[in-house]
Amino acid sequence: MQDFQNNMLPKFEQNTAAFLNNLSAEKTLKDAMAYSVEIGGKRIRPLIIMAICSFYNRPIDNDVLAVAGSLELLHTYSLIHDDLPEMDNDDLRRGKATNHKVFGQAEAVLAGDGLLTLAFDWITRTGLNSKSKIDLIAVLAEAAGPEGMVSGQVADIEGERKTLNLEQLKKVHERKTGALLKYACQAGGILSEAKDNELDLLVNFGASFGLAFQIYDDILDVVSTTKEMGKAVHKDEIENKNTYPGILGLDGAYQSLEQSIEEAHKILVKLNADESILADFLEYFKGKDSK
Repeated sequence: MQDFQNNMLPKFEQNTAAFLNNLSAEKTLKDAMAYSVEIGGKRIRPLIIMAICSFYNRPIDNDVLAVAGSLELLHTYSLIHDDLPEMDNDDLRRGKATNHKVFGQAEAVLAGDGLLTLAFDWITRTGLNSKSKIDLIAVLAEAAGPEGMVSGQVADIEGERKTLNLEQLKKVHERKTGALLKYACQAGGILSEAKDNELDLLVNFGASFGLAFQIYDDILDVVSTTKEMGKAVHKDEIENKNTYPGILGLDGAYQSLEQSIEEAHKILVKLNADESILADFLEYFKGKDSK
């Protein structure tokens, strides 16, 4: 996994930075957009796209890098808007000042708007065939929109005013966090021309991975520090958010995390990918404070 990241990420970062830099747009807007994209991050979503392409021996060319980059642009827009005072009201993101703290609230909103729309624009600029472009755009729109991430965000905000049960919480995060991770798996499958049954398995892997990802994030909010996370911690409890540790207790959350990881691994076995780079993504959950 580390070798794959070391090889792929510099190409990804260079390609994404060049695309943003070459835009014909107002300088302040370009600067604000680039600021949040270039802060960095785990790049889990684009790496999943590239890892699936690698698994299927699909060359990771400029088209793959563009699709991977478009997802990171859209993900970054969601973070900029998440950090705004009207939503999570955060001052730190990835150890740096949040976008609205640097550029102002109005500019941050517009930077997010720019990244959101640009994500779809970038897919249209690729050399992919028309069907692949349409499929990618349609699936991304569903994952990011009112049937996906945006509904999850609304449910998360409204959940602060009520107590959810475990199934309700899973439904919130299936959309808020899981939708874009599932899309990453779908996009990798579409780019690789995976068979329908394989695409279904990839989507299921994305769902299990997304659940594990959210449980792990909830756990880290409890056990980690601001320095380690690059953002404020212990906010979930302060803001009365529904979380897996809150419902299951910390030990129960760790147990649920392990179950999700195991389910993801079983799916990879069905794909004959349990010894591939995709399997290495499950090691992400053992990199910090996993029991």
